[in-house]
Amino acid sequence: MRRRLLWIMLITLLVMATGGSVWSAPAPQQDPLFDAFTFDIRADLELLGNAVLGEGVRPDNWTFNADVTSPTMVADLWYDNEQLANTIFGVGIVNRPLNWFSAAGSTAPIIARNVRHDLELAADVALGINVRPPEWRGGPPLMRCDRTIQNLVDILQRVFAVQPSTPESVLNYCLSVAAEIEDDLVEAVFSSDQLSGLPQLILAIRGDLERLADETLGLNNRPADWIGNRDVNSPTLAGDIYLDLENLADVLLGEGARPDGWIGAISNTPATTYLNLRHDLELLADTALAPGERPTGWQGSEPLLRCAPLDQYLVLLVQANYSVTLTANAAAPDFCVLLALAANQAAENPPVFDVVETEQDERFGAESNFAFAYLDLAATQYMGIMPGGTPIRAWYRGFADSDMMFVSGDDFAVFVDYQFTTLSTLQFDSLPTLEGENPLTFCDAVWCNGPGPTPTPTGFGALSQLLAQATPPAPGTPGAGVIVTPGVGIVDKVQVSWNNIRVTYLLDNPEGRTAQVALEICRQPALNATACEPVVSVVDTATNTQRQPISQYNGLNVYDFRYGYSTGLLIEGATTFSNDIWISDPTIR
Repeated sequence: MRRRLLWIMLITLLVMATGGSVWSAPAPQQDPLFDAFTFDIRADLELLGNAVLGEGVRPDNWTFNADVTSPTMVADLWYDNEQLANTIFGVGIVNRPLNWFSAAGSTAPIIARNVRHDLELAADVALGINVRPPEWRGGPPLMRCDRTIQNLVDILQRVFAVQPSTPESVLNYCLSVAAEIEDDLVEAVFSSDQLSGLPQLILAIRGDLERLADETLGLNNRPADWIGNRDVNSPTLAGDIYLDLENLADVLLGEGARPDGWIGAISNTPATTYLNLRHDLELLADTALAPGERPTGWQGSEPLLRCAPLDQYLVLLVQANYSVTLTANAAAPDFCVLLALAANQAAENPPVFDVVETEQDERFGAESNFAFAYLDLAATQYMGIMPGGTPIRAWYRGFADSDMMFVSGDDFAVFVDYQFTTLSTLQFDSLPTLEGENPLTFCDAVWCNGPGPTPTPTGFGALSQLLAQATPPAPGTPGAGVIVTPGVGIVDKVQVSWNNIRVTYLLDNPEGRTAQVALEICRQPALNATACEPVVSVVDTATNTQRQPISQYNGLNVYDFRYGYSTGLLIEGATTFSNDIWISDPTIR
């Protein structure tokens, strides 16, 4: 009777979630892939029923519903799976494994996904881990992963159009797909300002590690081989903190003994390294002292940092993209469990359509970073430089390798290069393409002045006029950091390395081992830089001859360079220069 009541409650929930109808879609349903997915669950559920209960033997209330056009198909799958679980694990949800999902969502796809996961979990117990009958249909390996990973992948797919490419045949799919989406999660969650502040946050971990060592071992008493690196500019700072953290854990907990949930690893991604180190340090403090007890001056005051990094990502993604605030009692010993549960429940019950539209406006909102504006995708109808900080809303991106996107503001709708805005690469890649679209462009803002020819960085057009109106540079004499540019005069410029040159590969000549490239030069390493400027001049210093650009691409000069590392050059932007460049062979890009 209790199970029948739960089944009725589930049907009621689904009716409420779908506006009064239980998935009243036309027959047959419009999604054949979902139909096949649910039918395979039913087939495997019956196979497991035969294995556990006997051929054709079922509980009295078993539905046997295999009709994919039935409005109660998914609800019946859940109900029958729960009945079978009572036989395998014992009656009641308290007897189920900790990672049992049950029906946590308000939509058919989420509930079906959860049933597939729980069915595989039940089969592992009843038949043996990964032991299945030959007729077993199974599902995508993602269905075997925990809720947090599944919901992270789902949000990245739906919100950011990120599709994991991890082969389904890998030995540990869940671990591999979590590693694959790591960079996407960082870009989706961390702002550029937060990323630039990571060295200081990692240094704060060093400070707290020293405080914990003082508290547990005595003031300035340290284990043998303690490194103690406190140099924020040291390339080994994070690695040294990791080694000292493991060293202290060995002393406090025993050689190799670690609490449940210990990560014990750092990453090539600084943000993930920060989250891993902070998580393990907080876990060690909870274990060595008491949950929530910290030494005086502790800097890791944010309770969320005590949780597993993937759970942190899910909490932040749900709050940022679903406009909800997730709360849990920070003093509770199971704070992270409660917060992860709330985040997963929110992810599995996504907002309604009008809320999603509002969130898209916020997610694709950005600001100009002095972007060149055009009325066309080909960047031939130049309208002016959009002032820095101008609010924009991105709508579409160009095709293939194009960096152009269509944006709008209060008094303009134009095309700009996304790299000259605050929109991230992940957000840009999430935009729909212009396929089938022909948006109306106009430019009525005070900075609009056109249409005119595309400005070139060689002393002609709007760019040279802008430079001519700027405050002239202070007088100087040629020397280190001072460049004499023909037609401009003496200009103080900042020297950077080849790592700060952003290279856009346009055409390869493998036989001649050369490539045609468009170049920009940045104040920061080009991989994460948001403020870059066109390369305006390339000079071979050995012969004192200037390389002429062979064409233009999106307002950038295009040059022909040989593969590999080249030095003896003077590669200039408006305020920066470099003496070397790296052009990669296409086989290693």
